[in-house]
Amino acid sequence: MELRHLKYFLKLAEELSFVRAADKLFISQPPLSRQIKELETELGATLFERNNKRVVLTEAGKYYQKEVQELIQNLERINLTTKKISQNQSGEFRIAYISSTFSGHISKLIQFLSEEYPYVNFRLYEIPTVKQIAALEEGKIDLGIIRAPVLSPKIDSKLWFKDSFSLVFNRNKYNVISEADLVKLKNETFVFFNKEYAPRYYDNLVEICAKYGFNPKVVHESNNISSIIQLVKNGLGISIVPTNVVKNHESTDLGFVELKQSNLFTDILLATPKNQNSEIANTAISFLLQ
Repeated sequence: MELRHLKYFLKLAEELSFVRAADKLFISQPPLSRQIKELETELGATLFERNNKRVVLTEAGKYYQKEVQELIQNLERINLTTKKISQNQSGEFRIAYISSTFSGHISKLIQFLSEEYPYVNFRLYEIPTVKQIAALEEGKIDLGIIRAPVLSPKIDSKLWFKDSFSLVFNRNKYNVISEADLVKLKNETFVFFNKEYAPRYYDNLVEICAKYGFNPKVVHESNNISSIIQLVKNGLGISIVPTNVVKNHESTDLGFVELKQSNLFTDILLATPKNQNSEIANTAISFLLQ
């Protein structure tokens, strides 16, 4: 018995016509009749009652149809899983992200990918944009979540979302009601990202302050958004962060005011090595963009 015998049987069981089944199988009727006869002979069972007017399944044929359908479905699942394992022989897919993205999105992505690709180990790394670009160029990570711009010809990228900026402050220390109050804080201590760590982002924050008429007094710097938020929470300064960060750091001690008048946004990109054509990367990107 060969796989084609089973596929021919299922098609005839579906069509209940040798003419239609042969047509959909792209073969002539005599070979189909011969294959079905061979199958019945090997099984020692009659699967179809046929005459010049009709073709019907016997009780044995109905049972066989049900079992073979399940068998073919399992075989397709096995084939698909085998393909996925083969396409990811290393068993590892590396995802990097910047600390100022919402961790809830990352968590849902990993959960989704783990269900889709159960034989792949997913590795997560928190890496700044500059270092991610170098890692993507060298093929050391498979998917990067980074901040624009990306000028490298070795990287493909798609816009995930545009994020605005928000002032973050300690509610117990500062009385801030609206973004107009930012000007009142011009002499206060600011906490920013380290300039070498995120130069573009640092420049954006300075530009925002310039739009409100002052140059920020940056006393504390950090390369991690959680550390910046903690310094602000402890009353050691104020900061300007991507609005998306608010979802990760809700607290009664913290206040956030979106700086809409600055009209400045930061683009979050989904980046992959040029011409990588990874099924997992494409699946991940589609999931995040939906």
